[in-house]
Amino acid sequence: MKPFLIRWLCTSIAVAVAVKLTPMEAENLTALICTALLLGIINAFIRPVLLLLSLPFIVVTLGFFILVINALMLQLAAGIVPGFHAGGFWSAFFGALIVSVVNWVLSAFFKDSQGKYQILTHHGQIKQVQGKVIE
Repeated sequence: MKPFLIRWLCTSIAVAVAVKLTPMEAENLTALICTALLLGIINAFIRPVLLLLSLPFIVVTLGFFILVINALMLQLAAGIVPGFHAGGFWSAFFGALIVSVVNWVLSAFFKDSQGKYQILTHHGQIKQVQGKVIE
């Protein structure tokens, strides 16, 4: 539960920074926090499906289309949460870019379960492999 709350806090701060730097608007703190929660849920369930369906576009644009998908996810969250307005597509685009960067920077300051500083979205166990190296 603690990693979820830390991610939610990081996302909330990232959305607040994006609201300050872009034309996006949040009427109150509750709208901001609810948007961060909904953005996390959308990114967990809907975004992977969209990434899979848009894989040809992602390959052709060398990954640029992922930024478009992030903007659409932010606009979707803004459309659902009352009191949070994303403005237009470009506002959501730059807002999603800011949210991604700020969230990545903030999550770099938290320790994983083994006491190492690690990005929260890249948790996983490293397995030792035994064998010979063939030259």
